[in-house]
Amino acid sequence: MSPTQAIALRQRLENHVRAAFAAAGLDPALGAVDVSRRPELCQFQCNGAMAAAKAARRNPRELATAVVAALAGVEMIAAVTVEGPGFINLLATDAAIVEATRDLAADPRLGVAPASPPRRILVDFGGPNVAKAMHVGHLRSSIIGDTLQRVLRFAGHDVVGDIHLGDWGLPMGMLIAEIERADPAAPWFAPGAHGPFPAQSPVTIEDLERLYPQAAQRAKDDPAFREAARRATAELQSGRPGYRALWDHFIAVSVGALRGEFARLNVAFDLWDGESTVNDRIAPMVARMRVAGHVEISEGAEIVRVAREGDQKEIPPLILVKSDGGAMYGTTDLATIEARAEGRFDESLYVVDQRQHLHFEQVFRASRLAGISGGMAMEHVGFGTVNGPDGKPFRTRAGGVMKLGDLITMATDEALKRLAEAGLAEDAGEEEKREVARVVGISALRFADLVNHRLSDYVFNLERFTRFEGKTGPYLVYTAVRARSLLDKAAERGFAPGALHAPGAEAERRLMLLMHGFCDAIAATIDKRAPNILCEWAFLFAQEFNSFYQACHVLSEKDEALRASRLRLVEASLAILDRVFALVGIERPARM
Repeated sequence: MSPTQAIALRQRLENHVRAAFAAAGLDPALGAVDVSRRPELCQFQCNGAMAAAKAARRNPRELATAVVAALAGVEMIAAVTVEGPGFINLLATDAAIVEATRDLAADPRLGVAPASPPRRILVDFGGPNVAKAMHVGHLRSSIIGDTLQRVLRFAGHDVVGDIHLGDWGLPMGMLIAEIERADPAAPWFAPGAHGPFPAQSPVTIEDLERLYPQAAQRAKDDPAFREAARRATAELQSGRPGYRALWDHFIAVSVGALRGEFARLNVAFDLWDGESTVNDRIAPMVARMRVAGHVEISEGAEIVRVAREGDQKEIPPLILVKSDGGAMYGTTDLATIEARAEGRFDESLYVVDQRQHLHFEQVFRASRLAGISGGMAMEHVGFGTVNGPDGKPFRTRAGGVMKLGDLITMATDEALKRLAEAGLAEDAGEEEKREVARVVGISALRFADLVNHRLSDYVFNLERFTRFEGKTGPYLVYTAVRARSLLDKAAERGFAPGALHAPGAEAERRLMLLMHGFCDAIAATIDKRAPNILCEWAFLFAQEFNSFYQACHVLSEKDEALRASRLRLVEASLAILDRVFALVGIERPARM
């Protein structure tokens, strides 16, 4: 069998069961096989006889018995029985388990077939704003979006990750007005100036983070300043050279800082496009929508009605142009959809807070109504909030917004404490120990976020997230380091992994069986846009590996063939854990 053709054990069984359904005169699609939820009774189960019986108006146990009879003689099945009203329970032979596991371990894709046909998918996530520090509110979009793009890419799709920067609109005008107020003689503000302007930025990221809230407060308190900010926004968007040159510095300084923050979180993007990227599309797009009759005037504003007959809740119109002539976020989103559709994306995923769901429903409906999205599918992949112990969005002890950089530093510091408490990395130098703590801290943050269903809120508890026991990232990292250490010690003694043999203990058998769930976890993660499925499976797999580690002799095993087989099982387990880590954005230190 080619290394790229490994078929997981469940799928192999399912192929036989579907054939048996067909042989019994039943719909083969009903022969789906699932991993048993009662492993003490059987390894796999098929419940299709109940559905077949309902369709045929026959006794389900009778139909299940016919399917079992058709499975007689299938070599890979050790036992098959009918239980209850018509459940079909299956056990695979050890020979079949070993053969399938051997193929899986040799397959660099671990049984995951490349998508056919692959789709071109854009993942819109992160969404930070220029001149504003990233905070804990950006955590979920960044981690979930990054993980989805990794999983989709591994599955064989052509994936593009877009940060979709907030780099346009009134906030930029407020910054310009605030800087001009402090230094009106600066070259950026000279009337009619066309440059060249200074290449050195007049502001640092720290300046911008200070100036933005200062300008926002001034705009609230001072009507004259608010009007100046609006004028600056309009002139910026009209292309005033000095303002554009200053704005370019805002972008460069902000993006430089953001790249560093995202790199610390193991998050990467293919595109660093912002709202400004589609600014020139807005006017002609709106004009076409007017001509097509999709726009109407309401209280001076231009709107698109998107409500449909049969809606279970009120869907307000999308405001396209405000009464003062300004475009709204929804207008920019429509122009972005137009650009992505022209980029020949098959689908576009928006990984944005679930509280924005109504907004995306309005935008998606308006884009379809106006024919802007073409054949591109659009989906809002929403998520819940990160909360403090009080159930409210997580903040600092002083009540302020927690900066993402501070959060990462806190995670590293907490991981250092956990390493010391567990007596780990004791022989490492300070620099290496700090690096191990960084890896452990990021694993804690990412896994703690991902293991929760994305629509669920969760309570931020760094002490719990950084533990080396329980359902945590550090537990998975420690498990993988343990596997690597075992292989290194074997190599030092001259022991090498060899051919897999029939399991000599139940712990081996369970570990082999669970390996085959990886491809199902990947498929379900993609289908439901739910990384928690992969994380839950990975935790179960780590538990099973540790059970095997405790129950089975490896280095001390006297039987050379059994020792080599178990080393091969360790090697395959590490390969699976490393693959999971690559998909969820976790690293593995060389030692701990």
